[in-house]
Formats: sequence, C-alpha cells, structure tokens
Amino acid sequence: MTGVEIDMVVSDSLKALELYEKVFDLQRVEVTNFPKGENEVIFTLYEVRFHMLDENPTFGLKAPTLDNPQSIWFNILVPDIKSTFAKAISAGCTELQPVTELPDYGVTNAIFLDAFGYQWLLHQVHKAVSFEERRRLWEEKRNSFAENSYQ
Repeated sequence: MTGVEIDMVVSDSLKALELYEKVFDLQRVEVTNFPKGENEVIFTLYEVRFHMLDENPTFGLKAPTLDNPQSIWFNILVPDIKSTFAKAISAGCTELQPVTELPDYGVTNAIFLDAFGYQWLLHQVHKAVSFEERRRLWEEKRNSFAENSYQ
C-alpha cells in the first residue's frame, strides 16, 4: 500500500471535525469516541487523507494555539471559494485574507485561521496559467514595485 496522509494535532479532534464538516464536503473514514486526549479522526477531502489526533502531552502530541499557529497551512482548491469562505467565517474561523481575485494568475484566493491554530488557504482556479507566465508576471510586478519604491 502507498499514499500520503497529512497528520495534525488539535486540542480536540471531535470538535475540529465538527468545524471542518461545516466548511468542507469531507468524508469520514475513522472517528473514535474516547475521552478527550485519546481521540483520532481520519477524513478525506478531495481525495487527500487527513489524520487528526487529540493533544496528549503524555505522547508528546502538542497542538498549536491561536497565539502560536503552525507555519504549515493547507492549500485547498475549491469549486466555489465565496461559499466555502463564508462557511468558514460563519463557523467561527478568523479571516486572515478576504476573497481576493488575481485575474492575471487565473485564481481567486482567501485565507482563514481555524479555532485550532491552523491556516487554510483556499484557491479557486478560473483558468490555467503556466508556470512560465506566472513567473513572468511576478517578475514584472516585482520590478515595477522596486522601481516605484526608489522614486
């Protein structure tokens, strides 16, 4: 068997599952119902497997906090970014970047922080833009910014 699984420690995996189900159309794979600190949840989101474990210092499992979020984030391509982002905010997540259209790059994105200290970057792709074109656009914007900052 082969595959990739994203593992994350949260303060309460059952509460995190409730939140993520409000935001995303995910599929439960395995969910335990033990005392807090012993639970784990496995779900899939767009065919990617996520595995959440309750914080448990005895086993060295420490969850991020809102004051000290993780430097990792999840980049999720969604079919309707406005709807998904609205679900996240209405479920109590914090907006870090509003829905932002980047037409030259063919995408719209937004970022939110969940109640468990994880950042989620949402993307909706409107048109395919090659790596070479994205790089060229970035270099133009970078050069334009540099020229304007010296004036």
